[in-house]
Amino acid sequence: MLQQKLPIRTLVFLGLCQFGQRGLASAPELRDQPKKIAIVGAGIGGTAAAYFLRQEFGASVKIDIFETGTVGGRLATENIAGAEYETGGAIIHPLNLHMKHFVDKLGLNPRKDVPSKMAIFDGKELMFEESDWFIVNILRLLWRYGFNFLRMYMWVEGILDKFMRIYQYQQFGYAFSSVDRLLHAMGGDAFLTLANQTLEEAMMGEGFSQSFLNDIVAPVTRVNYGQSVRINGFVGAVSLAGADSGLWAVDGGNKRVCSGLLYHSKAELIQARVTAIAIKHRSSKSGNSVNLYEVNYSSQSGSAHSLYDIVIVATPLHQGLSDIAFVGFSPLVPSHFPGRYHQTVATLVHGLLNVSYLGSGADPAHFLYSDILTTDHKWLDIQSLSSLDPVSIPPGYVRSPASQPGVWKVFSPRPLTQEQLSAIFASWDVVSERRWLAYPAYSPPHRGTPPFELHEHLYYLNAMEWAASAMEMSAISARNLALLAHHRWHGQAPKVDQEDLHTRLRGEL
Repeated sequence: MLQQKLPIRTLVFLGLCQFGQRGLASAPELRDQPKKIAIVGAGIGGTAAAYFLRQEFGASVKIDIFETGTVGGRLATENIAGAEYETGGAIIHPLNLHMKHFVDKLGLNPRKDVPSKMAIFDGKELMFEESDWFIVNILRLLWRYGFNFLRMYMWVEGILDKFMRIYQYQQFGYAFSSVDRLLHAMGGDAFLTLANQTLEEAMMGEGFSQSFLNDIVAPVTRVNYGQSVRINGFVGAVSLAGADSGLWAVDGGNKRVCSGLLYHSKAELIQARVTAIAIKHRSSKSGNSVNLYEVNYSSQSGSAHSLYDIVIVATPLHQGLSDIAFVGFSPLVPSHFPGRYHQTVATLVHGLLNVSYLGSGADPAHFLYSDILTTDHKWLDIQSLSSLDPVSIPPGYVRSPASQPGVWKVFSPRPLTQEQLSAIFASWDVVSERRWLAYPAYSPPHRGTPPFELHEHLYYLNAMEWAASAMEMSAISARNLALLAHHRWHGQAPKVDQEDLHTRLRGEL
């Protein structure tokens, strides 16, 4: 396994070092470059799309990004007691190579690491408490669950190793027209099967015990996706990867990546709500009919519209999250795709934790657990409870024990009542609530993700979320759509939906 892993990751790393160059990513152009590109949404997906589109189409194309809210989307911070804290996407995996590249390219830095300890709460008591000693943790897990934990690590690693092939495909300029084709190229039928069964079914089929799933796996899926082990197997594997070591974040807040990508791409930010996208037919200089897209939008200045050669929708097209009308398309482009987004409420509280709520009789001064995960029980009002560190760690910073007021983030499926807050906290002075429709409600069987291609040069970036939602998945989708848009524009069909990369590269080289 190690012999297979190193060449793949070495090639990926060397390839990513060339991101600023065209290299093999784009063949000679067959037609004039587009003049104008529109992106709807300035989250990590939209801003990454602007960055990669600039690479593919060069300096001459005008790129506009439409955003109704703040740049960053679901990457957001909140000021609590004079410091900024993450309320949205908070962690980045060490193998998230696009995010690592962005941070390096933009001159950002990883946030200083603050040691943390985890415990698991079953609604009555802390059923697992992490030790400061790694060997003690391993022995506890072995005693209770046998080799399930080590086997889980190997199972997730095997899936990640296959999925990381996407970086090779993208470095050599290959794109995919659908999420299913992308997944199949990375992991074959096994990946599609994984997306069509629950995580519970997939892991039980691999021989993992039910008690291990209930006690260890479910708390991880609850903190990362607010859902149980009945989410689909692929997103479940992504969730378990989020429990790995080496997780990191961006100094000053992860949203800084989005503002940095926006600046680096030289895209123009238009603070407006897109209301409709209409297809318009125009005659070219050669006499042929070409399709343009009229983006209609509303801002404080009133309503307006503009024509674009290419449009990328980087905001969810689902009920309650979008009201964009698609006008004049044949076949019809739906304004809302099937499925729904799952609500997670993030409540930030500056207060004093009531450790007895967790069934602990410990002296609060010695209660040093920063991350409390929860098992899947109906009587639990929360999904997780975490002691937060500011997005910028000051010199000499040490996380406060539970005997002192601190900033805590509570994930829950519904807003917390005063009674629930009083149970969790002995006292508080600040409460800030953010209701996120943060990720899809993952309930297999997988009946097909929304398409990447809505029309000839109209694309949907958030289709990738229905495989798995994460910062890196959005960045991967952005890179894929930049390549796909380039290849479709220049008629480079051999660069789309190809598998067996090594075989193809031997033929090309």
